[in-house]
Amino acid sequence: MPVPKSKQPRKQRKFLYNAPLHHRNKLVTAPLSPDLRIKYGIKKLPVRKGDTVMVVRGDYKDLEGKVVKVDLKKYRLHIEGVTREKTDKSTVYYPVHPSNVMITKLDLSDKWRKKILERKTAAAEEKLEELEKEIEETLEEGEEVG
Repeated sequence: MPVPKSKQPRKQRKFLYNAPLHHRNKLVTAPLSPDLRIKYGIKKLPVRKGDTVMVVRGDYKDLEGKVVKVDLKKYRLHIEGVTREKTDKSTVYYPVHPSNVMITKLDLSDKWRKKILERKTAAAEEKLEELEKEIEETLEEGEEVG
């Protein structure tokens, strides 16, 4: 995904407003719950319809519900239970930004998402093994020197 090289807020905003849909999907990511983070070895994933999320900031803090709709145009999520009552007494979903939620349960009904998850988990395990090797090598070198 091409990331804007500028640090200027004006250009950052321009990138967000003009981003194509296949880039917007990656921008609608949320962190995984600690249980899922341990299970899969991944910190965050794009939110999809059907995922169960918990709101961690804002007026609806600590509310948990299924994602009903992901609005890529406005970078917002619609979640079951997170609703507002309009003046005509009808209820509408309150849009929540993905940075204000945490994924608590993944919807794994899609075979492509399972493949993505397996690939990322394998990469995370490889990275962990490399770190363990580096730590062992540095400990061995430290013993030899001291």
